[in-house]
Amino acid sequence: MTEHIKVVQPNGVLDATKSQDFREEVIKTLESKPKMVLVDLKDITFMDSSGLGALVLAFKTLRASDTKLVLCSINEQVKILFELTGMDKVFEIFSNQDEFHKSVLSQIS
Repeated sequence: MTEHIKVVQPNGVLDATKSQDFREEVIKTLESKPKMVLVDLKDITFMDSSGLGALVLAFKTLRASDTKLVLCSINEQVKILFELTGMDKVFEIFSNQDEFHKSVLSQIS
């Protein structure tokens, strides 16, 4: 993985009690000035509207810093939440990190 891509991998439940920690972790990635942040959600078991809000705020914060945020490995519950809220049209979502890397490498070459 290049130094221009940072991976954030939260785990467990992403809800009101954990959303602030998640946002802080994403903002901390900006210290290294990445071009892209990949949020790998494979270890998220449940996400509510607060978790979704944290992702949207992270997306806006990163975009303001000219950094792209993409997601991968969302489970069925999160996928349904994204579809119901229309966020599946906002976020670029990959099925896993391998698919993400193939896509990024194809854009570079």
